[in-house]
Amino acid sequence: MQTPNLSDLVSWRRALHRQPEISGEEARTAETVCARLQPLKPDALVTGLGGHGVLAQFRGAAPAVRVLVRCELDGLPIAETNSFAHRSEIQGKGHLCGHDGHMAIVMGVAERLAARRIDHADVLLLFQPAEETGAGAKAVLEDPKFAPFTPDIAVALHNIPGLPLGQVQVRPGPVSCASAGLKITLIGKTAHASQPETGLSPAGAMMRIMTGLQELNSPPPATGVPARMATLTHAALGEPTFGVAPGRAEVFVTLRAVRDADMTNLCAQAEGLTRQIAAAAGLRAELSWHDVFHATTNDTDLAALIADAVRGQGIACQDQPHPMRWSEDFGRFGAVSRAALFLLGAGEGTPALHNPDYDFPDALIGTGVSAFLGIIGKCGALPARAVP
Repeated sequence: MQTPNLSDLVSWRRALHRQPEISGEEARTAETVCARLQPLKPDALVTGLGGHGVLAQFRGAAPAVRVLVRCELDGLPIAETNSFAHRSEIQGKGHLCGHDGHMAIVMGVAERLAARRIDHADVLLLFQPAEETGAGAKAVLEDPKFAPFTPDIAVALHNIPGLPLGQVQVRPGPVSCASAGLKITLIGKTAHASQPETGLSPAGAMMRIMTGLQELNSPPPATGVPARMATLTHAALGEPTFGVAPGRAEVFVTLRAVRDADMTNLCAQAEGLTRQIAAAAGLRAELSWHDVFHATTNDTDLAALIADAVRGQGIACQDQPHPMRWSEDFGRFGAVSRAALFLLGAGEGTPALHNPDYDFPDALIGTGVSAFLGIIGKCGALPARAVP
């Protein structure tokens, strides 16, 4: 299949790059997406989905399968350090994960489908909000406006620096980790620094909790991903002063596991040891969970179909050797449909995702469009999964 006008999509991608919006604030980005979708005359155009999400439907003449293709709207709260003309114009924010490129790819799919539908497919193109916080997919799936569009199959891609430019990697089973941020607040009683015994300092309990959390880590394997990870990301004790013995402490930890069941156990252990240590020290412990991501686990048959489809488009494809350590909220779509996420190489010398000098390679737009069109074209051969 031919791809749309790539130079125009490159320009559009760079315009998105200049105006990034972070999770939950993507109103202007959603308006930009809608403005480009409306002239394509989709069969349905849903806005405000799960926040600022946008969904466009392109039905074939005799649809036998409903396929959702998902991309993300949000950027990151990271200051960009690039100096090229399309660098971010929003202070402290940047499209440093490539979601601008993912949007350009899915818009290219929309433009191709507007020119020629795929007869057997009812295609849903989802521009999802708030992926970076893990909140967006959940909000979309819980939005009543999404219920009439529940897909049989859901597919997505993510660009990956470090892989050869344009190479696809895909695997059955675990693709990226479940993760969650745990904020721990320990509350005791302040005192004069000359009389600490008249207060209740959380210092000792804080250190024991931090040590205990680190002991939850699995030994690092020679390759691949540890079964369980606990990464301390922030700690604070009292105020930066010499006259007050502290009465309050905070610890932030990110927990991570390859499978959802292991993640559930890890979270329970972290919470249990925290409460036990705090109680033994006579402290009040307040715990809250943030940035919760389910594991992304590919449907076996759909992963095989993706590999076959992209090779049929002339795109190099290899098996993804092991799951990625980072998290992706696309995993939630596996609860309602067959779902699979594949990786698209962004080049071996490209800065890493979330680095302040990252920029999505424009050369990937055409490859991504061709990959998705090839996958949609073959999805009619894949029966809908019986959802548990």
